[in-house]
Amino acid sequence: MTRRRSIFASRLVNTASDGEQPHVLDDLRRAILDGDEPPGTTIPIDAVAKVFGVSQNPVRESLKILIGEGLVEHRPHIGYSVAKLTFEEFRELYDVRQALEASALRAAVQHATPEDDRLVGEIHEAMATATRTHDERAYHAESRRFHMALIVPSGMQRLLRMYESAWNITEPARPMARIDDVGRTQFYDDHDRMVEAFVARDADLLLAESSQHYAHLREAIAVFADDPDVFLTG
Repeated sequence: MTRRRSIFASRLVNTASDGEQPHVLDDLRRAILDGDEPPGTTIPIDAVAKVFGVSQNPVRESLKILIGEGLVEHRPHIGYSVAKLTFEEFRELYDVRQALEASALRAAVQHATPEDDRLVGEIHEAMATATRTHDERAYHAESRRFHMALIVPSGMQRLLRMYESAWNITEPARPMARIDDVGRTQFYDDHDRMVEAFVARDADLLLAESSQHYAHLREAIAVFADDPDVFLTG
């Protein structure tokens, strides 16, 4: 536990410029979403406060907000830590994401522009590059950008916020970084067909390809369902 305690504080980045108030909440959230600290990692208030040069109060307030976002949990007499889910809870968030994404895709196809097509294609190729170079961090980040780029044209702001929130809760587990090359190739093929349907403005085909992609995602995450470093067990 001591090792994780020191690592969390040492990896925190204070992004505030000289003379600017520390961005305690944003920087803590970013550290968790980057996935460098696995689920269950202790968040030491005193060490975090020192990184930002603040008292413990703003750190506690920020952690309370992150609890509300599902990224942090608190246990009496133990303290704060990066939230750790059961595999069933984790898989349920994929169901939530699929339902929200399906709702947004049909509207996105109706409102998408050639610029949206360009962005989706650009991100798709960035994922291909990450796969070829075995860059797990880049692949993880581009996967999220790809799905967001497909649904942002929908203009459904409340839905987009709910979708992003559901995605955020799964980020500490870094699921896409745990997928092997065979799985990534399969996802690339899924995405390739999704891009074609998106550009063709074929909503029915896009939803069908998205459904198939989520089936493949569920198969992939099931492989590490019993990993105690990722999920709560027992």
